[in-house]
Amino acid sequence: MVALPAGSFQMGMAGRPATEPVRTVTLPAFAIGRTEVTQGQWYAIMGANPSRFQVCGKDCPVEQVTWTDAQEFVRRLSAKTGKTYRLPSEAEWEYACRAGQPGRYCGGEDADKLAWYGDEYGSTHPAGQKQANAWGLHDMSGNVWEWTQDCMYPNYQGAPTDGSARQEPDCRGRVLRGGSWLSGPQYGQAVIRFGFKPDFRAGDFGFRVVRDVR
Repeated sequence: MVALPAGSFQMGMAGRPATEPVRTVTLPAFAIGRTEVTQGQWYAIMGANPSRFQVCGKDCPVEQVTWTDAQEFVRRLSAKTGKTYRLPSEAEWEYACRAGQPGRYCGGEDADKLAWYGDEYGSTHPAGQKQANAWGLHDMSGNVWEWTQDCMYPNYQGAPTDGSARQEPDCRGRVLRGGSWLSGPQYGQAVIRFGFKPDFRAGDFGFRVVRDVR
């Protein structure tokens, strides 16, 4: 885990309807996984490995996990450690990705240095091999899409400005961020967001965890 400072940032991008209106979001300090949850970490908590690419090894991100699966993982991890773990909100994820720096991707402008992406016949890669962003976080662009806590809305109209997740009863879609080994580099940009059903699973869907520090 990496402890991130409290702060504010401009979330979204003008001219991209799914990320408008651009707004100032102010967040408290929190800690976030240095990498995605790996197959080894998942196995240690859950006792099984659902990943399609198990041959990649225990240091590769777990995948083929749904949003619902991720909720069970953080519940068990919290019970085992006595600390409260959860999925990041969209705002926390983008704040961590940007790390107070400009750039299209999570750590700069060069997708080749930062991300595994666009490999139609490939697979995941061991976490942490690509260049980290300014806060020491790896693979926020590429490798696997990362589930967040938020319900999927078509834009940021009415979205919270305190860093909390946007929730509703019976949410039909949850947000993923960051792109993957399979998707093109444009999907690894800091502002890109997609929604899928919470029980959807794929070989390029994973997640990382957050822990409150206040």
